[in-house]
Amino acid sequence: MDYLFDYLMFLAQAVTVVIAILIVVSMVASAKMRQQGSERGHLVVTKINDRVRSLRFVMEDALLTPQEAKRRHKDEHKSQKAANKQAAAEAKKAAKSAAVDDSDDGDEQEVPGKVFVVRFDGDVAASDVDNFRLEISAILTMATTKDEVVVCLESPGGMVHSYGLAASQMMRVRDRNIPLTAVVDKVAASGGYLMAAVANKIVAAPFAVVGSIGVVAQVPNVHRLLKKNDVDVEVLTAGKYKRTLTFLGENTTEGREKFQQELEDVHELFQEFVVENRPGLDIAAVATGEAWYGSRALELKLVDSLATSDEYLMQACDDKDVFQVTWKQGTKPIERLLGKASAALDRVNQLLELSRK
Repeated sequence: MDYLFDYLMFLAQAVTVVIAILIVVSMVASAKMRQQGSERGHLVVTKINDRVRSLRFVMEDALLTPQEAKRRHKDEHKSQKAANKQAAAEAKKAAKSAAVDDSDDGDEQEVPGKVFVVRFDGDVAASDVDNFRLEISAILTMATTKDEVVVCLESPGGMVHSYGLAASQMMRVRDRNIPLTAVVDKVAASGGYLMAAVANKIVAAPFAVVGSIGVVAQVPNVHRLLKKNDVDVEVLTAGKYKRTLTFLGENTTEGREKFQQELEDVHELFQEFVVENRPGLDIAAVATGEAWYGSRALELKLVDSLATSDEYLMQACDDKDVFQVTWKQGTKPIERLLGKASAALDRVNQLLELSRK
């Protein structure tokens, strides 16, 4: 047992040395990547039609006889191949016709538009906006006014400036006259609804939480505690309202009133933005800071229809190609290495613990 313990100690030391060397190599590689301007991450485009088809194939294989399942798969493959061939021929014909006479498009075949899907999972800081802006940029390189962009949105709200930026990304789609739909399965409140309001159409699940058109801020203050313990805090400012409420200093009535005024101003901006994008909304009735479940939100015209994202996208798959666009954020080599190193050291520690027993 002592021999095993000594061996494991040697192994731990060896692993530590190797990790240290790899960390240095990884840091050099990361620095080189930064110098080359390489962007960490990559774009993933998934055809949702294929995903739905795969699910159906699995069900058919389980419920039908092997012969029947094989026949259905073969027939669908032939139909899909013929449809792809026809679509390619129509696109070629349309392109040729446009080249001959751009002004005469009466004989052109109507090509069904595509649906592009992005997902936004918002936290307080709307940190997903970094990926969201890249996904929107990617879609705008291909989308036309015949297409549709669907944003599957989930967020309880958060920082005003962060969600304002996220809403601006959706506005880029609206500015290009591309139909934009927001779909809410669980919650789109406060900043989340600020984003949803940009869409031409809002679809919510029956029990999704929607609304909360209001502004809230809270600042803890420990001034009296510090004063009780004879601790002085000096807060120096240049500008009358550079600091209104503070965490450590003594808050004044004037400061509170100014802070409240700023909140009211943000609330006014919030309401103006919502009304601009949803002019039929009774803003006085819904801008109270309250939130409603989907069916009630429909009555108040906060949303336009009720459905889950699964239902909405599966219906879209019936007659259109639906693509989900996702930016996968990469990790630095040092982060991947440290994760593997941590796992290896944990394993060694577990072996050491077992050897002592």
